[in-house]
Amino acid sequence: MTDTVTVRVPAKVNVQLAVGGLRPDGFHGLANVFLAVGLHDEVTASPADVLRIGATGPDAHQVPLDDTNLAARAARALAAHHGLDAPAVHLGLRKDIPVAGGMAGGSADAAGALVACDALWGTRTPRGELLALCAELGSDVPFSLLGGAALGRGRGELLTPLAVGGTFHWVFAVADGGLSTPEVYRECDRLREASGTGATVAAVPEPEPSPALLDALRDGDAAALAASLAGPDGASSNDLQPAALSLRPALADTLKAGTSAGALAGLVSGSGPTCAFLTESAESAASVAESLLASGTCRTARPTTAPAPGATLLS
Repeated sequence: MTDTVTVRVPAKVNVQLAVGGLRPDGFHGLANVFLAVGLHDEVTASPADVLRIGATGPDAHQVPLDDTNLAARAARALAAHHGLDAPAVHLGLRKDIPVAGGMAGGSADAAGALVACDALWGTRTPRGELLALCAELGSDVPFSLLGGAALGRGRGELLTPLAVGGTFHWVFAVADGGLSTPEVYRECDRLREASGTGATVAAVPEPEPSPALLDALRDGDAAALAASLAGPDGASSNDLQPAALSLRPALADTLKAGTSAGALAGLVSGSGPTCAFLTESAESAASVAESLLASGTCRTARPTTAPAPGATLLS
């Protein structure tokens, strides 16, 4: 057993989030194309008398430090899986992924905690078992462990890795305040009902990934990916975007500011409120980020690249 273990975990963007109808179990079937991006949290595990959580970095004051924290739940789940009496560990979260921003920061921390505790305790959990524990913790947690790019089916937890043929340049515009993912899904259902199409699985077609979008990822073609993110009719590859805009109308100004500044395409990341902008180069990403900050439509704007590796042991 080692004294301290640190794991780096990536944020994600959903380059496609096709949402099926509301199921009897309260979930929605998804065709969720994940792409891990180069914004990271770090999770450090060290021995302690009891389970304790600490957080530092931007927005750390918004991070719960009790058993509602997904990282704490992950430590307890791994301990239970191996028949350990209690997860005696201190988990230090160094936050750089926006909190409640639709970029899976909490899920990333959970994946990081699993890998860090597994190394700290010397439990050597097979990867398939770690992925199963991830799926029990939340729909986005398995991808945080995997990284790269993947298609998520079911609730998003059933992953098929995808090939990515190059580096994509992104800018993430972080809004003030968060959006509740369950609330965004409820608003999606409400909007579907209000439109007359219905919101249940009987009314909404089975979600499917876009072949053109998968081809663009495989080919490393930013222009083709941009065309798949935002079609000529104004539709988005993210089915939750209308709901996020309904709950936070100011996000429309952020999307307009980014595309007006030269981004190839923009969309709400997952359930929001972070907005993601695809650009053609690192230079363009820096310029778009600068323009977004100057526009006053976001709190911060972060340029980065994708894909990024999943949960990675640093020490």
